[in-house]
Amino acid sequence: MHAASRVDAATGAIVPPIVLSTTFERDPDGGYPRGFSYQRKSNPNREELEAALTALEGGAGAAAFASGSAAATALFLTLEPGAHVIGPTQAYYGIRVILRDCFQAWGVEVTLVDTSDPENVRRALRRSTRVVWVESPTNPLLEIADVAAIARIAHDAGALCVCDATLPTPILQRSLELGADFALHATTKYLGGHSDVIGGALVAKHDGPHLARVRHLQHVLGAVPSPFDCWLVARGIRTLPYRMRAHSANALLVAQWLASHERTEAVYYPGLPSHPSFDVAARQMAGFGGLLSFRVRGGEEAAVRTAARCALIARATSFGGVESLIEHRASIEGPGTATPVDLLRLSVGLEHPDDIIEDLAQALA
Repeated sequence: MHAASRVDAATGAIVPPIVLSTTFERDPDGGYPRGFSYQRKSNPNREELEAALTALEGGAGAAAFASGSAAATALFLTLEPGAHVIGPTQAYYGIRVILRDCFQAWGVEVTLVDTSDPENVRRALRRSTRVVWVESPTNPLLEIADVAAIARIAHDAGALCVCDATLPTPILQRSLELGADFALHATTKYLGGHSDVIGGALVAKHDGPHLARVRHLQHVLGAVPSPFDCWLVARGIRTLPYRMRAHSANALLVAQWLASHERTEAVYYPGLPSHPSFDVAARQMAGFGGLLSFRVRGGEEAAVRTAARCALIARATSFGGVESLIEHRASIEGPGTATPVDLLRLSVGLEHPDDIIEDLAQALA
């Protein structure tokens, strides 16, 4: 809570001010003694957000971006043509599109494997492997990767391990402590927490050349968040631990109810003992998060109809806000999606769990 806030020295304001200026005054000798020169390079609100993210993850430094996709792109831009990236088959769809449509075209080689078994990562290694990308839990199938085991495999091969930790946040999973070199966050989701800001960030375990390269790209490419966006994410962080506890508690109750419902084929949630990686999730997570997916009996038409009949739960994309959201994920991802067409992704919000379950019950009826 205090990492994301400070008392303003000039006014005594408990809530930090938003500094909108794009440029900052030089001293007569031409220097910038206050540390700020131009907003694309640095800004007080962005600096405060990056410091809070660094403290949350227990890292050495952070770089905030205009979106999670921009943060991922900056990381991949540190690679040269011919470099090899290993990632999860069930990685967030946007990451797969970035790798396929952007980086493979300029010579980065990509291998996608089932990262729920670390040995699949080991078998995919090449001499040119530079990054092993982990996402745990994955979106939308909630697969779990053993982050510590995969990090050891990556490091033995001289590669970086990058963990997309958007779903668990630093509250539920300590990705850097598990061995990842970078933790990626779409701050749009749980860190912001109120469905009113787009942002992303990379938090580094070590202050070295890789973080320096990311910060250089942040500056020269300019995909930076606005001061107001930084302020909104920092505001969200102040309540993050309490929201994550409530999201997790609600989601577990909803997942247990869905798992017993006659109209569901399967429920994907790492907090259920029936999850194939439940033991790994229980070992590396302090809670199981607020996102789950389930498959509806009757195929795509039944799934779409169920989503449309929800009343309390909004039919919308994204996750991590205080309100519950449901979507037919395959429709969002479009042609070529690997997501089952009968699957619905549910972001469980902070409404009373009885109300969420009542809405699902009438939608599934």
